[in-house]
Amino acid sequence: MAISDADFVIAWKNVLEMCNVKAGEQVTILTSDDSNPQIISTCRIAAAQLGGVITMLNLPPINGEKALSRDKSGYVGKTPLAFNTTALAALKASDMIIDTMQLLFSPEQAEILETGSRMLLAVEPPEVMMRMMPTPEGKARVLAAEKILEKAKVMTVTSKAGTDFRCAVGQYPVLTQYGLADKPGRWDHWPSCFVATWPDEQTSEGVIVIDEGDILLPFKMYAREKVTLTVEKGFVTRIEGGFTAEYMKSFMDSFDDLSAYAMAHVGWGLEPRAHWTTLGLYNPEAGLGMDARSFAGNFLFSTGPNTEAGGTRDTPCHLDIPLRGCSLSLDGVAMTKEGRVV
Repeated sequence: MAISDADFVIAWKNVLEMCNVKAGEQVTILTSDDSNPQIISTCRIAAAQLGGVITMLNLPPINGEKALSRDKSGYVGKTPLAFNTTALAALKASDMIIDTMQLLFSPEQAEILETGSRMLLAVEPPEVMMRMMPTPEGKARVLAAEKILEKAKVMTVTSKAGTDFRCAVGQYPVLTQYGLADKPGRWDHWPSCFVATWPDEQTSEGVIVIDEGDILLPFKMYAREKVTLTVEKGFVTRIEGGFTAEYMKSFMDSFDDLSAYAMAHVGWGLEPRAHWTTLGLYNPEAGLGMDARSFAGNFLFSTGPNTEAGGTRDTPCHLDIPLRGCSLSLDGVAMTKEGRVV
């Protein structure tokens, strides 16, 4: 069902209040030609009601001729800010930024956050955003998981499908997403609810099995059959299976970049309101698929860039793959068991 503008304004006001937006703060709404107009208009009204000093900043899309799809996560890290110094300066001067364009993985996003600006990504369908409104309870779950992950040394993941993966952790920071950019320099995404980190370099080893029905993003498709990934010294070295494996490998090969095969963030979902099945109910171009990334108990692993964590792998090829039915442990202590949060 569609969301009314009135209900969405109320939701935006609640979220912005939880993001600590105050009267007099500089609030910039970053848009592009393909941004969702309802998100823009309702956010603008809510920010005005809170007394924010609003700037509307629209930048034209780029990379359309390079990307293999219209999906915002299909070609990441390269944005108009790379050569628009005026827009970059405006964002650095903002207290709160609502990003409907997607700056994620770009060096410019990191520059902006270093100034203390808060940034909230908002690109999912309004219906999904409303169903997974950020809550104090969700934030508490994520922060509790963060405390454990920060102290961990080894992550292991197994499944009945055949996954047997391990990596050392601690070299890179912990990524927390609970849907609120509520402190200086914080980036988040409404809706989100998961925790992750990046494996220590060259320590990822083992086998990851994508089972039939597991989800591949940004393709927004369910695997048709098992796909077996061999991981050695931090890189996916073999992708074996049927059509799904061939499809996945062909996409990654098209970037002609070894970094596309590097293991990126690994973690687990913590949102009971997110559903594995939702992906099949939406137009693939409608959003990023945050249900898939956040559903409680998933093992979410990714490949490609690590610039978000302060690393040097700046590749536009980024896959997120949430698996069901996995058991994830940190230093031998179970975080999930067969796809359920412990």
